Amino acid sequence: MSIAVPAFLSGPAAGPFGVPARNGAEMVIDAINAGKLPAPYDSKGFAGATVNVEFVDESGGNTKQVAEYRNLIQKRNVDAVIGYISSGSCAALAPVVEELKTLTVFAVCGTPRVFEDGERQYIFRTMSHATADNVAAAHYIKDMFPAVKSYTGINQNYAWGQDSWRDFELSMKVLMPDAAQSDKVQFPKIFAGQYGSEISALSLDAAELVHSSFWDGDLEGFIFQATPRGLFKQKKVILTVGGTAAYRLGKKMPDGVILGARGPYGILVRDRKTALNEWFIKTYFDRYGTYPSGPAYQYAQAVLATKIAYDKAAAAAGGFPTQDQVIASFKGMEFESFSTTVKLALAGGHQAITENVYGITKWNADDAEPGVTDVKFYPAECVMPPDGVNSVDWITKGMPGAKC
Repeated sequence: MSIAVPAFLSGPAAGPFGVPARNGAEMVIDAINAGKLPAPYDSKGFAGATVNVEFVDESGGNTKQVAEYRNLIQKRNVDAVIGYISSGSCAALAPVVEELKTLTVFAVCGTPRVFEDGERQYIFRTMSHATADNVAAAHYIKDMFPAVKSYTGINQNYAWGQDSWRDFELSMKVLMPDAAQSDKVQFPKIFAGQYGSEISALSLDAAELVHSSFWDGDLEGFIFQATPRGLFKQKKVILTVGGTAAYRLGKKMPDGVILGARGPYGILVRDRKTALNEWFIKTYFDRYGTYPSGPAYQYAQAVLATKIAYDKAAAAAGGFPTQDQVIASFKGMEFESFSTTVKLALAGGHQAITENVYGITKWNADDAEPGVTDVKFYPAECVMPPDGVNSVDWITKGMPGAKC
């Protein structure tokens, strides 16, 4: 059995995202092939089959990714594709996946548009989309900083950044209607790298709170450039994907940053004492010499979900399953992953929901490592819309049915 795993293996997203993602997937695939995952996932293989994995570089833009995906399916004959980080990649690939009719599991990409723009039969996404990140962010601000009176943002100028800001802005209007939004929100080009003028604008803005969904090298560059200019002391800053930088920056990560990890992953679940999470953290650290960040968890979660679907389908079929049988088993699946419960509850059972979590950075001097305080979890049904409901409509209408 052959599986392709695309992730950023070169360029500015490789270090913070692609390499940890690849490592998480590789580690779990190796454990599955050897039958060494903790119970109840300790059976060997995917429906008993050993997997040969091909890692593919996601760098190069959407046109390249579409061509590479066609090559994987039509020439290399892979059985499934698990991965993708960028919202741009997933948005471009969604119609191509449906055309080529091959099981594809999106591991990370955050844009809600993947399923809200059309029905998908062959795509599954095994983590919540960006709406959860930004609704939870607004809840956290309301819960922890209710006196905030104004806010602004700096987000990358493409689908991911635009969607993230939109959902946060709309959520703040619902949850903190008295807080004023700045008219000087920043949208620099993705991978711009230099943010001197934007940091100046944020510093001069009267807004108390800064929201950012920056990721990859842009996130780390922004932190390095904003710290000496005192932005993190002047403002409250919430980084919805900041968890990827925590271990990489170490003591260079400023204290007091409001940190998300696109769900219950990485540093925010370091203290969760479950057999799966403890196995994941220890095995990853022993193998790679660092603690797992969000992308490692997220890719591992996508791999685990695929194994479960194959195993479930094989049990029902009494033998190795067809792709259609695997897809039928995938739909609506609920399972315990390494750090959280995953429910494929939206988009007809193709889109997962999980709880979301935020905390505040604080260097742990006793252990000489990054830490977080004031960690708060928000249920999946609090931060994601019900099935069949568009995210924007749901937030705009006041999040009806939210269970917080």
